[in-house]
Amino acid sequence: MNTTPAQSSPWTLARRAEKMNPSVIREILKVTEKPGIISFAGGLPSPKTFPIAEFAAACESVLHGQGEAYGQAALQYAASEGYAPLREMVAAMLPWTVDASQVLITTGSQQGLDLIAKVLIDEGSRILVETPTYLGALQAFTPMEPTVVSVASDDEGIDVQDLRRVHRDGTAPRFLYVLPNFQNPTGRTMSEARRAALSQAAAEMGLPIVEDNPYGDLWFDAPPPLPLSARNPAGCVYLGSFSKVLAPGLRLGFMVAPPALMPKLLQAKQAADLHSPSFNQRMIADVMKGGFLERHVPTIRALYKTQRDAMLAALEREMQGLDVQWNTPVGGMFLWARLPQGVSAIELLSRAVDKGVAFVPGAAFYADNADPRTLRLSFVTASVEQINAGIAMLAAAIRETKGRTP
Repeated sequence: MNTTPAQSSPWTLARRAEKMNPSVIREILKVTEKPGIISFAGGLPSPKTFPIAEFAAACESVLHGQGEAYGQAALQYAASEGYAPLREMVAAMLPWTVDASQVLITTGSQQGLDLIAKVLIDEGSRILVETPTYLGALQAFTPMEPTVVSVASDDEGIDVQDLRRVHRDGTAPRFLYVLPNFQNPTGRTMSEARRAALSQAAAEMGLPIVEDNPYGDLWFDAPPPLPLSARNPAGCVYLGSFSKVLAPGLRLGFMVAPPALMPKLLQAKQAADLHSPSFNQRMIADVMKGGFLERHVPTIRALYKTQRDAMLAALEREMQGLDVQWNTPVGGMFLWARLPQGVSAIELLSRAVDKGVAFVPGAAFYADNADPRTLRLSFVTASVEQINAGIAMLAAAIRETKGRTP
């Protein structure tokens, strides 16, 4: 018999740690690891798009192609700002004039959100977000204990009139966080007219904008309108990622910040991890040489468009008579749906998983006043055959749930 007395933990958590919550998506992904589950849950790019041969060649080039000293540098500590040639490539590929000194290479664009939170948010600071918004941003901002305020949004993006109301009805917000292109979770794209109105309103109010754009290159028929950052560079921070166009496992993204903000973002980066992996940065830069992205990204667009079309067709076929609504994204990886009255996406999930399909309930993406009937479907990692089968399973689960709803 064990007679050792129970011991209380000697650790006292910081108050901000109490604000940290697990990712709903990551928890759902554990369920999708069960054999046979068709997953529309994860925001994962298709592994079919990873340029493995190019990375294999880049690995050889980075380690041996320019002599021993070059390989040693790739494995050594490096500048916190990032690998200079990669920063220059990022500056050159953006659709407005950016100096490489404004580019900070980050360990995934998620780190950019964390750095912004540390530099710009105090306890009680008001920050504004879309309705709904990216769950990962809420996770990054929340430990800094802000007051997160949702701004009404529609199919074209932020409602500028409501933005003016929210801005007027409280202390000045530190920033507005938006994803204008193929938004996660809704897949919607902010229209040109809305971008122009938002940029003008933000400039008039002195409201900084954090523009997150990990999906902007994944358009299907036409590129999205000019970024908000191109319209007011001094009032915007721009976040980008290599995860969706090359490989997420390398964990590389970037920030473009105005000169007034860059020194503090750099200091926060130094405190977080000194610098993003030198080897990975050189690999990305080597792969990007010679215009590789211009040749590679169109193949991703074509694949994702085929999968989007398959999901739209399956929804049209399987959801007849179920009063389910969904949108038609013009790029990106996600589709947003709304269930019939009385059907909760959270309650539906367990029944759907029992049938062999998973999705993400939409409630996790709201800062407040969540719509329990919404859900996010990712169409890029499932084959057309899996999409057809999975949507049929989802429809069957909805029918059963509707039949049991009082």
